[in-house]
Amino acid sequence: MASDLDFSPPEVPEPTFLENLLRYGLFLGAIFQLICVLAIIVPIPKSHEVEAEPSEPRGAEVTKKPKAAVPSANKRPKKETKKKR
Repeated sequence: MASDLDFSPPEVPEPTFLENLLRYGLFLGAIFQLICVLAIIVPIPKSHEVEAEPSEPRGAEVTKKPKAAVPSANKRPKKETKKKR
């Protein structure tokens, strides 16, 4: 009865190149997703240099007035008459 037991490991075929590529691609995709989720959750403080030297003074932004919607010269006015078929 002791001779009937087979303790050898089961025969598993070697993974092919495409299976390895798929496995490692899935691992890289999962790591990328974790990094993206962590980037959303964990706030990154802005550097002090950017805050100290703004490219435009804030007073200039307040004095700007919104432009009225001006139709561009390239657009043709819509025809109000129906087309004849």
